[in-house]
Amino acid sequence: MARYDLSDEEWQLVEPLIPKPGKGKRRVDDRRVVNGIFHVLRTGAPWRDLPERYGPYTTVYNRFNRWAKRGIWLKVFEELAQRSPQSLQLIDSSIVRAHQHAAGGKKGARPHAIGRSRGGLSTKIHAVVDQDGLPVRLHITAGQASDKTVAPLLLDDLPPGIVVADRGYDSLALVKRVAARGGEAHIPTQSRVRLQRSVPPDLYRRRNLVERYFCKIKQFRRIATRFEKHAVNFLAAVALASTRIWLRSIEYVL
Repeated sequence: MARYDLSDEEWQLVEPLIPKPGKGKRRVDDRRVVNGIFHVLRTGAPWRDLPERYGPYTTVYNRFNRWAKRGIWLKVFEELAQRSPQSLQLIDSSIVRAHQHAAGGKKGARPHAIGRSRGGLSTKIHAVVDQDGLPVRLHITAGQASDKTVAPLLLDDLPPGIVVADRGYDSLALVKRVAARGGEAHIPTQSRVRLQRSVPPDLYRRRNLVERYFCKIKQFRRIATRFEKHAVNFLAAVALASTRIWLRSIEYVL
């Protein structure tokens, strides 16, 4: 088995979550294709340079691209994320640089979640992880997007829980929104604010779990640097990297 291929245990978890071929239709071996996708995401190699053992690179890329547009890779991740109790919700974001191949495009075309921040053209990955550092919600925006405005998109569909975030999420409206859902927000205030909110130090230190999550997904080189031109494809890549984190966690428990 190649270095980045799914183990037998991991494949047993993934196989029931991907679409079955239509009646009477034949499809290239799913496991080989999925392994080829993970190889490209992890190594950062161009699709054209995919090793021959995974079959034609066009087959692997087309499967990744078509299923990304159908939202299938995101659904696979979301199915695994349902295993989390989500009682503790740690939210944060991380910026990745957009490669020139991703940033180019026709004038007037949609920006595809690429914007200009201090580091140049970039995309911001927003995520919520649970008490074990496992991802439960994902979203991407242009690099200059405000964290506090994106937070409701990540938190509103989650069950009530304890939300922990840094000062970038300091918003009384967000605190009240979490409370209205039956949750509890622990978000420190900006230093310039007169009325300061305190956060228990032990709880605030647990934010390192979401920071470690970003370190893990950036081991996938096509996430550490964005090569995908379309937003749905890059979100699919992030979802697949997050899926791999879940698979490793479940396999370890089993």
